Amino acid sequence: MGLSSRMAGLSRGMRAFLLVDLVLVLALVVVAAVVLSGALRSTGPRDTGSDVDPAPSASLSGQASTPTPTATGAGLASFTTQLRNIACTMSDEGVTCTIADKTFVPPGAEACTGTIGHVVVAGAEGVDTPCVDGPAPAKAAPDVPVLEYGSTSTVGGWTCTSATNGVTCVEDASGTGFRLARAELVAIG
Repeated sequence: MGLSSRMAGLSRGMRAFLLVDLVLVLALVVVAAVVLSGALRSTGPRDTGSDVDPAPSASLSGQASTPTPTATGAGLASFTTQLRNIACTMSDEGVTCTIADKTFVPPGAEACTGTIGHVVVAGAEGVDTPCVDGPAPAKAAPDVPVLEYGSTSTVGGWTCTSATNGVTCVEDASGTGFRLARAELVAIG
């Protein structure tokens, strides 16, 4: 089922919600790309290819680094993981997450002429990975709060949990949602 036929099955309000979320996520990606433009490559934590930050509280020189906003959850509307590879926006209607670096191939990739799998949207209609025009998103900006590993954030009827193996977001009432990590996207429920 193509994106246009899936979108046609959504209510007008849900389509508007998804469109606004997508625009906001893409705007965040553009701002992050402009702000970071290479800064993470020269001063950020070493990317080991996993979702684990090798030294979250020290700079490469061993000196204490400038603290990043962190949180233990309880209602962050927007957050990122410790490596800033996954960033999510939560609302009463659902969750939208982006992933900068991924190795999995999402369903529907062969039909997408843009990028697919870098944006995951969960809402009343289920989980979707829209085909998006343009490049993959950049890692989250330094001012986006970090949801520490083992912590959760709940907004509306949705709960997201950050862990070393990715981010899991589920609708509290139904238990449906997804787990997103560099190596895979798994539908839940």
